[in-house]
Amino acid sequence: MMPVESAQPFIKPMQSSPSVSPIQRRHTLPASEVRPLNTQDAISVFEIEREAFISVSGECPLHLDEVRHFLTLCPELSMGWFEEGRLVAFIIGSLWDQERLAEEALTLHKPRGSTVHIHVLAVHRTFRQQGKGPLLMWRYLQYLRCLPYVRRAVLMCEDVLVPFYRKSGFRSLGRCAISVANLTFTEMWYPISGHAYMRRNSEAIRFPQALSVHPPLSVPPALSKPLAQTEESSEASDV
Repeated sequence: MMPVESAQPFIKPMQSSPSVSPIQRRHTLPASEVRPLNTQDAISVFEIEREAFISVSGECPLHLDEVRHFLTLCPELSMGWFEEGRLVAFIIGSLWDQERLAEEALTLHKPRGSTVHIHVLAVHRTFRQQGKGPLLMWRYLQYLRCLPYVRRAVLMCEDVLVPFYRKSGFRSLGRCAISVANLTFTEMWYPISGHAYMRRNSEAIRFPQALSVHPPLSVPPALSKPLAQTEESSEASDV
């Protein structure tokens, strides 16, 4: 094939700077990254959460001070999905030490517990209907399998979201003892057992060592293949 410069001799080709390639200029941040959250992410987390929940139920699962509280005490139980440095979806969890959720589970982290209470899963409005909510939940549950002290995960959700979480592998425990304003919830649980599901040719999601009293975290695998997508409200779920 004839070079462009030869085919169009009167058009001077654009010259790139020899010191900085176009690729270097274009990709200054990772295209996609999954990592634990920290207190510096708290405002971004709350902005996504507020937009997702206030318009639907009028209540946020976590207020800004509570987001900071859990990201200070147990950041290793959170997971954020970033696109080019921008937070697009997240999960926040803490440890609980009883079989069923109680009112105290909304604000307390029990460092010696073996149950992860998933407080909230939310996706930024411009990234919904892309399967990010189910995929992030799947990654998170597989990541929990790498934590030797975790035996189960629990959450509370409105009845309309029960099918969404069933598709992620959760089972219903019946009516939750907790209510918020005039909202009632179904309590659901997911058994954590065995080893994390390993996929060939996957990259590791690198998490720091646990900051709690438990043993250090293992390095969990990256996971692919999103679960089935439900309606848009499922990706901004009250859990």
